[in-house]
Amino acid sequence: MRKKGIAIWVFTTLTFIAFIHLIDAASALIFNNSIQLLQIYPFINTQSQQMPIDIYLYLSATLTAILWAITCLIAFDNPVEEFLNKILSDAKKQTTTEAQVLESKSELFDLMYETVESDSETLAQVKDLMHNMRAEVKDIQPIKETIEKTRAELSNLKKQMKTLEEKLLFTILCPACGKLVRPDFKLCPYCGESIPLQEKMVVVKDYKK
Repeated sequence: MRKKGIAIWVFTTLTFIAFIHLIDAASALIFNNSIQLLQIYPFINTQSQQMPIDIYLYLSATLTAILWAITCLIAFDNPVEEFLNKILSDAKKQTTTEAQVLESKSELFDLMYETVESDSETLAQVKDLMHNMRAEVKDIQPIKETIEKTRAELSNLKKQMKTLEEKLLFTILCPACGKLVRPDFKLCPYCGESIPLQEKMVVVKDYKK
């Protein structure tokens, strides 16, 4: 900012000096006077001081216009506007970059959407399968209860058959411990006492030839 101010000051001063020379040339041309300002420069030779008035006018006018244009270009180059333009340019670049990134990742987004949609269909199928399984379990529940009931009845029947078998097979009392034993046992399985043989007598009534 400081450099810009110095440049504006320098070119404004030069423009003002050139404009004074333009006035001097115009005055010399209109009023037919001699050139005055060129005599104050000690480094300009005598031939330059005797320059024709019209050429001096054209040179001073051209130089004034050029210096004035340069001054305007420097002065009207607003740093705030330049800063805002830079921000807008960076924003446009960033927006373009983000658009390119989104475009490059659009395929990934599409794949993710397809995956989510497929998972939703799979979950719906699993839900239907679970519903069907629950319905089947409800249908199987009465069968299970019937099987459990039949199993209990078979267990009860088994106990009754065992009791009946004991009553039919174990018909002899042990003389030592008093427990029932089978008639073909020679020793009591409970106390080891010897069991006497039991003889069965068959009564034949009115045997006739």
